[in-house]
Amino acid sequence: MPRKAVEKELTREMIMEAARDLFVENGYQHTSMRQIAKKLNYSHGAIYYHFKNKAELFFALVKANFSKLNEMLEGVMASPLSSDEKLEKVLLGFIEYGMNNQSDYEIMFLIKDEELKSYTENAPDVSYERFAAVITELCPGQITLKETWLLFLSLHGFVTMYCRSGQTMTDVRELADAHVQFLLKGIQSN
Repeated sequence: MPRKAVEKELTREMIMEAARDLFVENGYQHTSMRQIAKKLNYSHGAIYYHFKNKAELFFALVKANFSKLNEMLEGVMASPLSSDEKLEKVLLGFIEYGMNNQSDYEIMFLIKDEELKSYTENAPDVSYERFAAVITELCPGQITLKETWLLFLSLHGFVTMYCRSGQTMTDVRELADAHVQFLLKGIQSN
């Protein structure tokens, strides 16, 4: 039987986009490669051409998402702003990233599974290390490593609180700005 013609060549990006939605909607354990393929109207074999298994596909999403977050950090650090302005922009940028990319944020930080452990265990650490390096560079001698971790946890808690709430960054902008100002006061009082 001849293969049916498809409108578009299946790409890794198409697979990742479909998988992102299903992982967030159903969870990692309750999403199969067949479901992802069905959503794209392809055979599951076509998915395996691009990813050897579901864990590898999930890790590709995690890696791409952390790369976007790190690009935000690099963009702020390359800007001509003062150190204080950069610090504020980094803190607010973390919240904005999480609120504007809630599905990605969930995949990066909130979906945990034993099968994924070997794939994803270092990805958050690399991103956190970059975050910590930026904070240390912007606050030389003002903030300890422990305080940097607490700062990260505070930002993460803010985003996690509003993930899946149906609210957007526009909805929480005033609270996000107030949260960042609160954090900045704590840093500057050191």
